Amino acid sequence: MALLSEKDSKFLRDHFNKELVAPVKLLYFTQSTAISCRFCTQTQEILTEFSSLSDKITLEVRDFVADKDIADEYGIDKIPATVVMGDVDYGIRFYGIPSGYEFMSLVEDVVNVSKGRSGISAAAMKMIDEIKEPVHMQVFVTPSCPYCPTSVLLAHSLAIASDKIRADMIEATEFPYLSNKYRVQGVPRTVINEDAYLEGAAPEPMLVAKILEALGMAVLEK
Repeated sequence: MALLSEKDSKFLRDHFNKELVAPVKLLYFTQSTAISCRFCTQTQEILTEFSSLSDKITLEVRDFVADKDIADEYGIDKIPATVVMGDVDYGIRFYGIPSGYEFMSLVEDVVNVSKGRSGISAAAMKMIDEIKEPVHMQVFVTPSCPYCPTSVLLAHSLAIASDKIRADMIEATEFPYLSNKYRVQGVPRTVINEDAYLEGAAPEPMLVAKILEALGMAVLEK
């Protein structure tokens, strides 16, 4: 049975037909036994239907255990995991089911990757161009949080803008051990390189400044 209504499917088909430029690949890591991964089957169903909405979107499914070498290549350490990539891997990751409000994060990420655009301001680009060390952002979300997609899309846009940045969406309730580790009591909560935190849907200048602070870098004057 289709997960999307006929109306929503038509809207997305038209949207992708208008907006997509280059091909986009969804590289999905799952596991064959549902017991090992509670939301893997549902996530694959969503991605399968989603990828059918445009001939410029392809879905490649890999087994987290059997294809461990590929999982390691992409830095995948938990499932369900989805990599959104074009000709290159921008470092965009979805850990957990992209449902609820996060479904639209997936939609916009696919469009941005297809266009190879970040939408980051010139002032922010000037600052992140100075980054020489790896940056790992983890944005904790829940599907019912209306503010979370803003944080996810901004983090993913920064990943598109800089090859030093990797940005993960993490569905907080699917990975409780991570939520406990990073003391997630509300969402969105962004963790930068393990020990820097940002609460709420922070605007671009605040997030970039926090990244530079986490790296021990001074914020450049505009």
